[in-house]
Amino acid sequence: MRLRDKTSEHVYSTVQYSCWLRTWDEISKGIIMNYSMNRREFLAMSAAVGALGVFSGCATTAPRKISPNSKLNHACIGVGGMMGGGDLGNFLSHPRTQVVAICDVDSNHLDKAAAKVPGARKYTDWREMLAKEGDKIDSINATVPDHMHALIAMSAIRKGKHVYCQKPLCHDVAECRALALAAKKAGVVTQLGTQYASGIGDRTAVQFLREGAIGKIKRVILCSNRPGAIDAYRLVGPRPAVGEQAPASLSWDLWLGTAPERSFASGIYHPVKWRAWQDFGTGWSGDIGCHVFDAVWKGLGLTAPVSVVAEVQESWKNSRERRGDTWPQSDHITWMFPGSDKTEGRELPVEWFDGLMYPPDDVQAIAKDAGFKEYPPESAMVIGTDGALLVPHTSGAILLPKDKFKDYRKPDLKGRNHYHHFIDACLGGEMAESHFVQTGPMAEAIILGTVAIRVPGTVLKWDAARMKVTNSPEAQKLIKRSYRKGWEVKGV
Repeated sequence: MRLRDKTSEHVYSTVQYSCWLRTWDEISKGIIMNYSMNRREFLAMSAAVGALGVFSGCATTAPRKISPNSKLNHACIGVGGMMGGGDLGNFLSHPRTQVVAICDVDSNHLDKAAAKVPGARKYTDWREMLAKEGDKIDSINATVPDHMHALIAMSAIRKGKHVYCQKPLCHDVAECRALALAAKKAGVVTQLGTQYASGIGDRTAVQFLREGAIGKIKRVILCSNRPGAIDAYRLVGPRPAVGEQAPASLSWDLWLGTAPERSFASGIYHPVKWRAWQDFGTGWSGDIGCHVFDAVWKGLGLTAPVSVVAEVQESWKNSRERRGDTWPQSDHITWMFPGSDKTEGRELPVEWFDGLMYPPDDVQAIAKDAGFKEYPPESAMVIGTDGALLVPHTSGAILLPKDKFKDYRKPDLKGRNHYHHFIDACLGGEMAESHFVQTGPMAEAIILGTVAIRVPGTVLKWDAARMKVTNSPEAQKLIKRSYRKGWEVKGV
């Protein structure tokens, strides 16, 4: 296997070894933590791992080989709501992709999508679609509520389908682990829906961190303080005592899927408010965390945290009804990660702020001293011994103080489409930007933060290798939920 320069253009088409991938680590003894490989090399490595019985007992079908002149046959699962239409459009825009099947539990969404792809076969139940289209499709995307990501993605991977899955990858920690392992074993191409990870801004941030531009890292601050987040979580509870008849256009049982049996109620679940409910969504940190954390995770080569603790708004914490059903409007999560040659200390604190819990004044002052009138409401700030790196979400990376770094050379990168990068990988190109083996551990850490939110004020000690919270039985119960009867899947 040929190791490549870590500062090449494809600085984070990488496999990051995490402590919980024990067999993977054993294979790679003596190899640096981050390296780039093309899809052929990755498939060879995956075959070696599979031969050792990793994630045994889960039979999979090998991906179909696509000839150089043929197209990728793709199926879209979820074509409406916040992201479905956009995802469909991006897949349609690739010249070597043809969307041959579409699926949605809401016929209104399905009909609207069908007008854009009149030749695509329509399905309401994704299970039926996978059964009937099994030998006709190469890849799928899962653009559905969080609680259904793992089941759909795992089922597709078992059938040898390449998978693009919207963030935050999964609803539960255990699902993130299982999905990353399954993807690795199957040798399929995967991509997490962190669209801006393919942008020049995030990729530049990764390069700066890998080069050590700001010295040894002391602290990381992530935030999402958009006003809209507060509004999104304000009017979702309490759960109605009496449900309603679901509209004829919506297959409610299919929408519920793995979640507990709930009666339909208009305006609070489908199509958007589901994010605020613990049954279906993962809160604001789950929704946006993968976007804001991504460049930092890749740039610093982080692995699993050793602990996590959360502070939440008092009104939510003191309401038994809200705390058992919905996510808070504001929270502050702190992970402690093991230190490395990139950090100043033996541990690295990474903090997340959202809602009305804002980054500390001394952190905001770094940006204001650089000319920002207001602290970027959605951003990552990495503080080092020789400066700081500010990464406003959706825009460029900024080294601070500006005068000190005015002559610092930026990498010569070209912008690329995150969806197209996934498709190109499926067609034999380089590894996808945010494949599950790399970003699965990041998603796992983020979802571990949602566990801490539900056990506020307790520093949870995390044994990643055993996937166990060692000091809180209450938190440990939240690592994996029980699926509704009839919706179980082996391996999840």
